[in-house]
Amino acid sequence: MDGLTIAPGPGIPGGLVIPAGDLTERFARSSGPGGQGVNATDSKVQLSIDIAAVGALSDAQRRRVLRNLRSRLDGTVLTVAVTTRRSQIRNRAEARERMAAMLREALAPPPPPRRATKPTRGSVRRRLAAKKRRSEIKSARRRPDPM
Repeated sequence: MDGLTIAPGPGIPGGLVIPAGDLTERFARSSGPGGQGVNATDSKVQLSIDIAAVGALSDAQRRRVLRNLRSRLDGTVLTVAVTTRRSQIRNRAEARERMAAMLREALAPPPPPRRATKPTRGSVRRRLAAKKRRSEIKSARRRPDPM
């Protein structure tokens, strides 16, 4: 198959193409659906990429991917395993889609920090009125005071 194409998005405005030489595909017998044929075909696909060795990424992009995907990496290698389809060709296509989506999300810059704001007067008034109503409901459940 050809290289891995990542659609344009935040952090990669022009998109990205990772050459096929940087990808490693392995095939194995799948435990997923397939009936009797599951024992005869190698439909499981494991797609791997060594982030440290990819020439298509800049140094800043490489650092961002390594930081954002550190829990999914084995050293600097990212692996995606797919067994959802019965055919190897469909599993290969889905593995590439998952890998591209994962890298696209990892390359996105962090969102801007949230600016703290004060609650509006109306929201404070509504919150306090709801607390008062709830307090009255609970106090009505108590035993009356003996006089």
